[in-house]
Amino acid sequence: MAVDQENVATIRKAGIITVLGNAVLAILKLVTGWFSGSAALLGDGIDSTGDVLIGAMTLIVAKIISKPADKEHPWGHGRAEAIATAALSFVIFFMGAQLVFNSITNLISGEQQVVPSAVALIVTVISIAGKMILARSQYILGKRAGSAMIQANAKNMTGDVLISLGVLVGLVTSMLTGSGYADAIVAIMIGAWIVWTAIGIFMEANLELMDGNKDLEPYHEIFDAVASVDGASNPHRARMRSIGGFWDISFDIDVDPQLTVLEGHLIAEEVEDEIRLRLENVADIMIHVEPPGDDPDEVFGICEKIANGEKEA
Repeated sequence: MAVDQENVATIRKAGIITVLGNAVLAILKLVTGWFSGSAALLGDGIDSTGDVLIGAMTLIVAKIISKPADKEHPWGHGRAEAIATAALSFVIFFMGAQLVFNSITNLISGEQQVVPSAVALIVTVISIAGKMILARSQYILGKRAGSAMIQANAKNMTGDVLISLGVLVGLVTSMLTGSGYADAIVAIMIGAWIVWTAIGIFMEANLELMDGNKDLEPYHEIFDAVASVDGASNPHRARMRSIGGFWDISFDIDVDPQLTVLEGHLIAEEVEDEIRLRLENVADIMIHVEPPGDDPDEVFGICEKIANGEKEA
């Protein structure tokens, strides 16, 4: 599978921005959270540390996927992105779970919770502004590169803005009431959010690793492409999988059995050209030509009836 070096460069750029931006925010929040006594801000800093790890992993992945296909990896190295995303989801999950566990333990212990200092408010406001900028940059770069990992990171950072807003509410409440319990409760909520985000990231990565695809719209594009070509009909056994943001497509079509091999091949080539006009980021298309009526007991793939909801997969 060919390597798009422009996409690789975009992924690398996104990784550098993530590492540098979140490293600054993580240090600010961890140091301030520790010295101000804010468990919620400390938890927010832990979450930003996870984002630094994501950025570092993005840089490593960019190097791996830039390698061309070889005899041991004939489909290329695009799966490295999904594998790294799944691995990082476990790291993020345990960081969030540890925060929840520690915060609950502190509340149950009955110890007096510290009221955070005013400097924690300033750092939290800076964090909100910084995360909004980072989330927007990751969204733009992720869409440009067609990178599931960067797009997942953009969603994660959007959630981070909500986390920081929650921290701000907890800090203000603690200062107004003179009690640190609100801050501790917010820390538990932040930890739960981190855990939930990690689960979502894992499920998206797992979908790619399992060659899954929840969106049926690309299949409709394939079927419309077949319908637009004279001599091609009945697209079936269609299967699409994403590898590093690029589509790998295979399906069967029916053609007149009286056609020559060359004529059938030319029809398949025309169908392929039509698909590439309709779908972006298509790496490979495999079309099997067969006579009508040669598919009575299909088990794998998607046909038009399944895509239209008229038949169970």
